[in-house]
Amino acid sequence: MYNSTYSTNHLAMPPEQSPQAPHVSATQAPNLAVPIAIVIAGALVAGALFFSGHATTTPTAGTTAPNQVKNFVAVSAADHILGDPNAPVKIVEYTDFECPFCKQFDSTMKQVMATYGKDGKVAWVIRNFPLEQLHPNAPKLAEAAECVAEIGGNDAYWKFLDSTFTQFPVNTFFDFTKLDSTVAGVGVDTTKFEACYTSGKYKDKIAKEFNDAVAAGGQGTPHNIIVTKDGQKVAIPGAQPYAALKTVLDAVLSGAK
Repeated sequence: MYNSTYSTNHLAMPPEQSPQAPHVSATQAPNLAVPIAIVIAGALVAGALFFSGHATTTPTAGTTAPNQVKNFVAVSAADHILGDPNAPVKIVEYTDFECPFCKQFDSTMKQVMATYGKDGKVAWVIRNFPLEQLHPNAPKLAEAAECVAEIGGNDAYWKFLDSTFTQFPVNTFFDFTKLDSTVAGVGVDTTKFEACYTSGKYKDKIAKEFNDAVAAGGQGTPHNIIVTKDGQKVAIPGAQPYAALKTVLDAVLSGAK
């Protein structure tokens, strides 16, 4: 059983998020080009969301705005990273393996990586944010993914993520009778996997990442944070459409040159 801090009871907003407009981190770097680009991008995204019918609702009075960035844990080699770890822009996604909006956003991020990842401009980072009250299987799937990464490496991790989302798309739940075949399908030894998985060795890591997500302003899934090479952070909560995310990325990358 997860420790008492591993809970969604304290979340102030609905834990699965549709798109919301980004917000600039309070910490500003000396170079003003990127901050200005981010502010402009925020305004453009707000407009894009309005015209696409994805405008956000106003947060409940007394709650923290969901796009406020704070207490962010820096990306490191311990993270699950797709793309160039030295990319000038990283998109850190706090995800839930059974969240329907996360599955939608997965398709968006594949578009992003096809456009920006191939030449090293953007890297995609996945962290755990399983909302157990809505998706009881999500914590165990996160544990499974960590074991896959330990045994099969980073490539196997991303293949496992892709396989779970492909086999069980939006509004369906993972069938755990398929777990071993899914693990084997990404090239991981199932005997080694079972030893890792039944040990529960990654429960604490997942609980920590859950709490890190909340500390960083996460109030639902997916919770995404764009991190620039000079350390600025922009929160992009919810399953943003590709066009809106592209607007932000183009502005940030232009300012980062």
